[in-house]
Amino acid sequence: MQKLNFIPYNFRFKNSENKIYIFDIIRKKFVVLQPEEWVRQHVVHHLIHQKKYPKSLINVEKQLLVNNLKKRYDVVVFKSDGSIAILIECKAPEIEISQTTFDQIATYNMQLDASFLMVTNGLHHFYCKINSADNNYVFLHDIPDFNR
Repeated sequence: MQKLNFIPYNFRFKNSENKIYIFDIIRKKFVVLQPEEWVRQHVVHHLIHQKKYPKSLINVEKQLLVNNLKKRYDVVVFKSDGSIAILIECKAPEIEISQTTFDQIATYNMQLDASFLMVTNGLHHFYCKINSADNNYVFLHDIPDFNR
């Protein structure tokens, strides 16, 4: 797999039926290693190891309804009160981050109401803080670390 713009992490892999699988420490199972999954797993490890978020507050690939359509978010990080701190959209490295990507995460966030958004293809990361009162957002250099 391609080297990404994250520090290297130790992942567990396995081969089965001519496919490579990577262990997801949040879902506690092996999942097929696709380019987007490679990015998602780096994001999860970044949240845990660099940003110090507890695994118990991280959720991966869950379904949500958007305009009566079933969609799946990539990663969310919850606050201790159950609200959503960070919504993260992961794309494969070869997918360019575009306005369409930001529209997608903004649509998801209408349902989820996260305080921060992150969009990444593993090579380029974009972060923003949502200002619900003014109905806008501000780009940041990074998402915040976990504060107990």
